[in-house]
Amino acid sequence: MNELNKYTIRTGLVLLISLFGVFKLTAQFKAGNSILSKGFLAPPDSVRPYVYWYWINDHISPAGVVKDLEAMKKVGIGGAFIGNIGLSKEEGTSFGDVKLFSDQWWKATEVAMETATKNGITLGMFNSPGWSQSGGPWIKPASSMRYITSSRLMVKGGQQLAMNIMPANADTSYLFTLAVPAPDYTDFDLKSYQPQLTTDADINNISNLTDDDFSSSSMFSSGIKSSSIHIKLKKALTIRSLVLHPAEVPFSADVLLQVMRNGKMETIKTFNINRINPSKQVGFIPYAPLAIAFDPVNSNEFKIVLKHIEGQAGFKEINLSPAAYLENYMEKQLAKMYATPLPLWPEYQWQTQGEIKEAQLIIDPQKVINLKSFVNQQGQLNWKVPAGKWLIMNYYLATTGVTNSPASPEGKGLEVDKMDHKKLASHFDSFIGKVLARIPEEKRKTFKYLVADSYEMGSQNWTDSLQHTFKLIYGYDPLPWLPVLTGNIVGSADQSDRFLWDLRRLVADLVATEYVGGLKKLGNKAGLKLWLENYGHWGFPSEFLKYGGASDEVAGEFWNEGELGNIENKSASSAAHTYGKRRVWAESFTAGGGAYSRYPALLKKRGDWSFTEGVNQTLLHLYIHQPDEVNYPGLNAWFSTEFNRKNTWFYQGKAFVDYLRRCNYLLQQGTPVNDVAYFIGEDAPKMTGIRNPELPEGYSYDYINADVMLNRITVKNGKLLLPDGVQYSLLVLPPVKTIRPALLKKIESLVNEGAVVLGSAPERSPSLQDYPEADKRVKVLAQNLWGGTVLKKGIRKYGKGLVMEGISMQEALDYIGLAPDLKSTVGNKILYTHRSTEEKELYFMTNQSGGAIEFSAVFRVGNSVPYWWDPVTGTMRDLPVFNNTNDKTSISFRLETNQSGFVVFNKGESKKNSVIRENFPVARHLLTLSAPWEVSFLNAPISGGPEKPVVFNELMSWSDHKDERIKNFSGSVVYKSNFNLEKAHREETIFLNTGHINGMAKIKINGQDVGSVWTAPWRVDVSKAIKAGKNNVEIEVVNTWTNRLIGDSKLDKKDKLTRTDVINLPADSKYEQSGLTGPVIVTKVEY
Repeated sequence: MNELNKYTIRTGLVLLISLFGVFKLTAQFKAGNSILSKGFLAPPDSVRPYVYWYWINDHISPAGVVKDLEAMKKVGIGGAFIGNIGLSKEEGTSFGDVKLFSDQWWKATEVAMETATKNGITLGMFNSPGWSQSGGPWIKPASSMRYITSSRLMVKGGQQLAMNIMPANADTSYLFTLAVPAPDYTDFDLKSYQPQLTTDADINNISNLTDDDFSSSSMFSSGIKSSSIHIKLKKALTIRSLVLHPAEVPFSADVLLQVMRNGKMETIKTFNINRINPSKQVGFIPYAPLAIAFDPVNSNEFKIVLKHIEGQAGFKEINLSPAAYLENYMEKQLAKMYATPLPLWPEYQWQTQGEIKEAQLIIDPQKVINLKSFVNQQGQLNWKVPAGKWLIMNYYLATTGVTNSPASPEGKGLEVDKMDHKKLASHFDSFIGKVLARIPEEKRKTFKYLVADSYEMGSQNWTDSLQHTFKLIYGYDPLPWLPVLTGNIVGSADQSDRFLWDLRRLVADLVATEYVGGLKKLGNKAGLKLWLENYGHWGFPSEFLKYGGASDEVAGEFWNEGELGNIENKSASSAAHTYGKRRVWAESFTAGGGAYSRYPALLKKRGDWSFTEGVNQTLLHLYIHQPDEVNYPGLNAWFSTEFNRKNTWFYQGKAFVDYLRRCNYLLQQGTPVNDVAYFIGEDAPKMTGIRNPELPEGYSYDYINADVMLNRITVKNGKLLLPDGVQYSLLVLPPVKTIRPALLKKIESLVNEGAVVLGSAPERSPSLQDYPEADKRVKVLAQNLWGGTVLKKGIRKYGKGLVMEGISMQEALDYIGLAPDLKSTVGNKILYTHRSTEEKELYFMTNQSGGAIEFSAVFRVGNSVPYWWDPVTGTMRDLPVFNNTNDKTSISFRLETNQSGFVVFNKGESKKNSVIRENFPVARHLLTLSAPWEVSFLNAPISGGPEKPVVFNELMSWSDHKDERIKNFSGSVVYKSNFNLEKAHREETIFLNTGHINGMAKIKINGQDVGSVWTAPWRVDVSKAIKAGKNNVEIEVVNTWTNRLIGDSKLDKKDKLTRTDVINLPADSKYEQSGLTGPVIVTKVEY
């Protein structure tokens, strides 16, 4: 056993709870003996943080598995979700030799299950290899995610058509054949107008752009940011569409279509083409054509102007045509999806296309003929073609080709069909089912979760039973509308868009019910709960609320740096709140780059922010399995914060874990208090909602969907009420003109019963279902609901409720008498979340200002007494200075950098008759500890520090020390000193202040553990351990691996002390300030 493990096992960690601080409260403090306070002081196991536990690149050992789980238990981690991850060679992590599904892998998995059971660690397992999504080598093309593809042939009437229509690819399956009267210009060829193409930039083979040959392309030179293509025809042509077929090279650009009129170029259309992401994760046709439609224009000269080019622009074909195309038909069928990770609310909405006046340019759905009955078992079509020109359109199902990722070769395969629970069952049986069958039940008693990470697999738009399901849901057959998938307009542009709206909505619903609901059902039957992140950064095809609502447990995520998390956590908490789930998980502290540079003080601000988004159950990202006891800091990857036993501060990190436990515990009590429900609309896909108008400061919200509004919500005392007790004072409609009549009827009923709605009247249904009768019902309902008695401008009474339109959010809130829930004098520098129980109101507050801050805050709580519960120290005390009325309470605060805590109101408790003091009194200086300090480097054999104690005559950063062994040291160091206290201070709280530490510290006074220091205000209560006279102090400080890694970067490989895979710290990197830099002082505070 190496010295680091000897040390950590020997010392362990002490709890941060200081009961002394509790018992010093006044006699009138009633919270100390409540169930809630007891849970805060000693949080139950149910709120312990979990971890993602990645077994990466075949680096696995049973011995390492045991040590990992024992280490988790020691620091208070309650669960681990096993992910079998296979990163690519380019990602930097090395490869081991324990292959997935090998005997050694099965042994390690069984040991994990058995050891977790022994240690009370709950286990989960990702439902397939990789972290996304649900696939493997057992998935055959017919069971995979698939999409409709087609071929077409123009034929003339009067002939007996005989042709084989079976697909050449054995992995593609035949669906059906349609015969369609060919619209005018179906076979239009721009070459007949002898186009001459020129450009103002360097481009190769420009003539390829109009040669009708999709195997060739024309590319602009790399680095060009703007250019144009001028097209001159031999004679004038009336065009109404432009279809751009991009070359298979990633690029995006803003585009202007211009036409020559009266001797000058005029812009008639502006749009964006984005094919920057070629992954099938964002669409099964990565380089799908882009169709643009516009009013007919006649000219012989046109120009396509490209601006703000990213990547290398190029095209296979540019088709200017008089034919009618449905604009963005590829995007609308999900063949090409949003290209970057955070699709906001409007991304899958498009402007209304103008209608085509010429009937001969569109397809009449009544004239579409299904020829499937004319196809024999050998795939031969025999059909007597009626008079006229006809399009023979053969439709097939092809696999999207997406695979589970990132997975090792042994575990990689096609993704399972997300809209067929029967195929999903086969997937479950092929992986999780085998784990359940192979490992005896008594050895896996704590295996409780089936895991699905964020969705990253793109969409599909068909499945075997979709035609039947489509008819069942919408009441019409989708087959006559399928030509829309190739850009044809069927019926009208509006009706074609409605069909695609129905298709996208059905895909979203089926992914939620068949995939998520199917996984839940399969897992529950096997004794497992489904744990799921209810969104996707790459090609999410569903609706985040319904998708999350179909799961047992729902989770968001956030990264330490950057924007990821800014919409995901509210998506998760809204799903949990509206679908009756107590816990809102979050994959927490995910990171990219900066290996081993982070420590809890750097994590706290972002973690606290996540709590204000509704998160109340932490899952740490990431514990990478450490298979050996030789390499330090061990196995790592380009991502994650290193929550594993080989990180320097992992065992001291128990103090941080305890903090998270206390926060999780209180934030799971009662019900969330959110004032406003923002309806997200019915369009799909959706990964987030919209807040328009935005909420003023001091209020909170959830997103809500049609499913919840139709099936879960009622009205009580003028508020929208969910079965679990969650309620909202105001429903806000999104800025769209569409709604289906059933939902509008439910809203009308809710308002009639007393609900309050803010938003404009809808005008029609978005769906083709019951068209056009549905539009008429929407109009009548809207006229009634928005036609009530006028109370004042923008406010009408309808039944017992109100309908508001054209007024600000503040005006609406003021009219219904809803004061801010928490309003501070410093605005959003202070964030909060609010939970309510029968006995208490709980407000979590966090200082997000980046520095110390003083402010006052008004809470929407009256006739109650406030207390301050500190989750860092586990202490509770009164807040003696407050101003209380019947409906609000004003309190003054002074919070340190990144400080947070709970303001807990005891309902019905009268104001205490105590002496007026400060709520956050300033500490008074007692003494400063002076040198010398005896400094011992505990894990010297690993990190190269001095083996014998060193005397520091002054406090300084190790990185500034002249001894290279100290300068490059990473690990734990114990400082020993002593000080004299003239007298005991029994009526005051005595603190030892360490000053800022880039890491963590734990402290002993006179041999007694007094707690840990890891965040501002960088102090620990030593009142119980300190005495008059001489006092001995030990401060054990730990830094990160950074300095040792920098030091090793200067050494030859054979001389390096560290071994890890992914690191980027060159020899000239800046050293991290480490150790005690002082001053270390003793202060007193009178609360």
